[in-house]
Amino acid sequence: MEKKEDQQLQQEEEQVVNPWEVSAKDGGKIDYDKLIDKFGCQRLDQSFVDRVQRLTSRPPHVFLRRGVFFAHRDLNEILDAYERGDKFYLYTGRGPSSEALHLGHLIPFMFTKYLQDAFKVPLVIQLTDDEKCMWKNLSVEESQRLARENAKDIIACGFDISKTFIFSDFDYVGGAFYKNMVKVAKCVTYNKVVGIFGFTGEDHIGKVSFPPVQAVPSFPSSFPHLFSSKDDLRCLIPCAIDQDPYFRMTRDVAPRIGYHKPALIESLFFPALQGETGKMSASDPNSAIYVTDSAKDIKFKVNKHAFTGGQESIEKHRQYGANLEVVDIPIKYLNFFLEDDAELEHIKKEYGAGRMLTGEVKKRLIEVLTELVERHRRARAAVTDEMVDAFMAVRPLPNMFD
Repeated sequence: MEKKEDQQLQQEEEQVVNPWEVSAKDGGKIDYDKLIDKFGCQRLDQSFVDRVQRLTSRPPHVFLRRGVFFAHRDLNEILDAYERGDKFYLYTGRGPSSEALHLGHLIPFMFTKYLQDAFKVPLVIQLTDDEKCMWKNLSVEESQRLARENAKDIIACGFDISKTFIFSDFDYVGGAFYKNMVKVAKCVTYNKVVGIFGFTGEDHIGKVSFPPVQAVPSFPSSFPHLFSSKDDLRCLIPCAIDQDPYFRMTRDVAPRIGYHKPALIESLFFPALQGETGKMSASDPNSAIYVTDSAKDIKFKVNKHAFTGGQESIEKHRQYGANLEVVDIPIKYLNFFLEDDAELEHIKKEYGAGRMLTGEVKKRLIEVLTELVERHRRARAAVTDEMVDAFMAVRPLPNMFD
């Protein structure tokens, strides 16, 4: 027994994945199979991709068909309910800790936009300005300002205002939402929350008390202006897998206070330019492509910092080809953002055989990223303060299931 526990402890030390830290031992890769075993979620296999396509009559999103969203909890139950004619709602969020988003931040919103359009369901988006105030040592006022700035980037992803409610915790928490927070808090012991999140005696009590805030948007009664008398409505949460601890706690509590367990669909981390040792970080500007980066910035960052599996000389590369067993960042990023499956496979084949050079692959990636960022920048420039106010207004959504 002790040997087994020692092995488990060693595995846990090899990689740390929680809502505030993602790292692997000695700069290694995140082992997603171990993460699934540790968290207790399930692999999202091809049968789910096929079923989503059948139910929505839409081609599966590139993030779905290429395994970017790779794990789930109870997605089958959501799809079963939908097939019976029962609706559900989506819930995702953003912790506003930086002025501008990077591409990793956009991934859950791009995928959530697809889910909203495909299933024609309402969406709530939580801006956890209170969380970032506590974890990042930001002032209340700065956290609120960043929340509104980030809301503009989120709105620029193209969400349907008639089906979308964006809220900041500082503005919205109270009433029915707070009642659910208290119900959750009463069901979770201090020892339990320490076990899930790893809090220590040095953490202030605000951190310990925060998890119910992120839990209760999973319950429809937290939004009486949206879901009055719809307490049986199910919730699906698209998120990165580092958010799983919050919802393991939520799923444990939900049946005890009369709600369905929220379902999750969870993504891989978007790697830093320097390699797949964790996720892209806003604290290192050279590790990330931001939505505010110019075409010149993107070209410089990709050419200077993107780690590749190409050989050290053209001669060797022509002879041996790229080593795609290592994490080649240009190929990895193209896997996220190049829509054309045939083109992606062609690039992989030619690059791996040495017929395509690293510089050529980087050039194609620069084109793809520049187009994506420019498109987002144009959309964001069109988002006014009045539009932010409209998305964040506490109001019914009369057409939310149309």
